[in-house]
Amino acid sequence: QVQPVESGGGLVQAGGSLRLSCATSGRTNSAYAMAWFRQAPGKEREFVAGITWRGSRTAYADSVKGRFSISRDNAKNTMYLQMNSLKPEDTAVYYCAADYGLGIPRSSTQYAYWGQGTQVTVSS
Repeated sequence: QVQPVESGGGLVQAGGSLRLSCATSGRTNSAYAMAWFRQAPGKEREFVAGITWRGSRTAYADSVKGRFSISRDNAKNTMYLQMNSLKPEDTAVYYCAADYGLGIPRSSTQYAYWGQGTQVTVSS
């Protein structure tokens, strides 16, 4: 199993930046894809960005493309989400997810391992 733990959330003004981190522990020596999801109050959890095991492929939701950047450092067992040009509609709890495999699923049901979430609040 892989255990993800997020950090880096907070309060930022619109137009600002934040970087989220997700550290993993456990069985980290097998290939696993990682992704960020977010969930705003009253809304379903949605895919934000994902990255393959070696970082050779990434995927983004249309709503964050060009503003967010996902990366990972397997030597540190850590994934990152650099969020720039933040908007109030980016306000949500951001979750890190992981699952063994080589693709980048966009459905939350295809990820077995989840962090507790970190709150991101963007003020207007």
